[in-house]
Amino acid sequence: MSDSSKAPLLSQINGPDDLKKIAPEKLPELAQEIRDTLIDSLSNTGGHLGPNLGVVELTIALHAVFESPEDKFLFDVSHQGYVHKMLTGRAAEIGTIRQYEGLNGFLLRTESEHDCYGAGHAGTALSAALGMASARDLKGEDSNVVAVAGDAAFTCGATLEALNNIAETTNRCIVILNDNEWSIDKNVGALAKYFNALQTHSTFSGIREKTADFVEKIAGSGVRKLAHKIERNAKNMLVPNVLFEKFGMRYFGPIDGHDIPLLIKTLEYLKDQNEPVILHIITEKGRGYQPALDKPGKFHGLGPYNVEDGSTAAGAPTFSELFGRAVTDFAKEDKTITAITAAMPGGTKLETFKAEIPERYFDVGIAEEHAALFACGHATQGLRPFLAIYSTFMQRAYDMILHDMALQNLPVRLCMDRGGLSGDDGPTHHGLFDIGYLRHVPGLVHMQAKDEDEFIDMLWTMANYEDGPIAIRYPRGNGPGATIKEKPELLTIGEAEVIQTGTDVCLIPLGTMMELALEAKETLEAKGYSVTLINPRWIKPLDARTISEHAKNAKVVCTFEDHVLYNGFGLSIIELLHDDVIGTPVERIGWPDEFVEHGRPEILRKKHGLTAANAVEKILPHLPAE
Repeated sequence: MSDSSKAPLLSQINGPDDLKKIAPEKLPELAQEIRDTLIDSLSNTGGHLGPNLGVVELTIALHAVFESPEDKFLFDVSHQGYVHKMLTGRAAEIGTIRQYEGLNGFLLRTESEHDCYGAGHAGTALSAALGMASARDLKGEDSNVVAVAGDAAFTCGATLEALNNIAETTNRCIVILNDNEWSIDKNVGALAKYFNALQTHSTFSGIREKTADFVEKIAGSGVRKLAHKIERNAKNMLVPNVLFEKFGMRYFGPIDGHDIPLLIKTLEYLKDQNEPVILHIITEKGRGYQPALDKPGKFHGLGPYNVEDGSTAAGAPTFSELFGRAVTDFAKEDKTITAITAAMPGGTKLETFKAEIPERYFDVGIAEEHAALFACGHATQGLRPFLAIYSTFMQRAYDMILHDMALQNLPVRLCMDRGGLSGDDGPTHHGLFDIGYLRHVPGLVHMQAKDEDEFIDMLWTMANYEDGPIAIRYPRGNGPGATIKEKPELLTIGEAEVIQTGTDVCLIPLGTMMELALEAKETLEAKGYSVTLINPRWIKPLDARTISEHAKNAKVVCTFEDHVLYNGFGLSIIELLHDDVIGTPVERIGWPDEFVEHGRPEILRKKHGLTAANAVEKILPHLPAE
């Protein structure tokens, strides 16, 4: 009979109840096992390493004190939920995270009863937690609701809106402010400075002994020495005039977020409080892995890496990298160009602009709506703002695009990174809806390039466009590898590129879906059919004359798009031909009316029919037999 006490601690945990059986003095050993597992596993799959290394002790303490799933844990964004997954019966599957049919990289209600709220975007945890607490109160239940939010989440409007309502809505809600001074990049703005002040202000140095008294009261004399290990900046509720208490919440902290005994004793105390409370903990993003400590931005979320030194494989420039370089170069020649992002200089590659032209670079924090309005303000004053936000996050600024940019015809340049499938990041990050939410906006120009060279031409065209809002979508990762001209060209708005003319089939692929269309073209031509190939370039305005002319002379039209079919690019072609009374049938290749799961793009494209073979299969019934 084997001695389970000698087995790795993590292997003994099949759920939170098993965690509670581990001796308290063994919990730091468990924390190290979790870190080692994460570092090793994510080197193969990629993922959000830094954020998870920072919350190991906190997550252990939460599960040691509370009773999941009866008690509810909401992790803002939930990219730091890997440790939670490991402690709720999914440790053996951690090597499948972000892989097709494996664990999702974020919390997912359908994945586990312990994932009470799914997420993927910042700023949602406090509002959702407040809703759950209110529902609990209405039902007369007694569970705990705990929201864990990073300091960057407090730059979100939704988080501040929730804070404004907590005290008036419930008497029992626990908010944990996980303060590591980072979101994806270094946090910015007044709130970031405020949180830093709570850690470092000399005013708090005189209450160190009072902090020790407080910890001793809730934890016993044996842990008084733990309080003395807290920096002089430690602060508790003895200083009442802090921001959160103005919102009606009792503030505790900051305390060491890596001290498991202190976390457990503090949470045990807080769960019995009959008032909304906020616990401010200080953690270290990337703790336990030097490469992640050295480069916290890189290790926020990344692909596979070398465990020894954290290095990643080099590749051809991505569309994001080309964007950052090109806009920076344009701005060096045009002093009116500004660059704006919402806490993602690394993801959008505006870090290049930031380094070389810092005075015209603006990071507004995780506040997409503000970013859009800020860009509008620049545009009204004759500047040429480039607003770089992922397609999935630009959804948050929809009202500003419609009401502020378009209605006032302001020339803001919307640069939507990750336009299309975002692969292993999954449904919260796929940019599959932007055509649908932008193509009906009056006066807005929208485009997508087939390759890198055309992409630079489009950015140059945007830089010189002054007649209203203009948007470009571009995919995650690399393009087909086209050679970029020495000098970009201005493109004519609304003018498509006819690559080849034929008589049987008219193929209209949007953007980098050109690769699928070329493959389908070769198959059709091998079967003896004549093919027209059009690079539309413009989602809006369409080149109606060119498309209608070629469509009416074909037996079938087939569109290709890295977007959902509902209200997508293909539908705009159907509408165009209907209005022009052209009866040529239209087949469409694109994503279905559902939230697409996570996985490698080639797997998902094959599963959902975004292949050249599927396009040919749809086209052939409309053609005469070979």
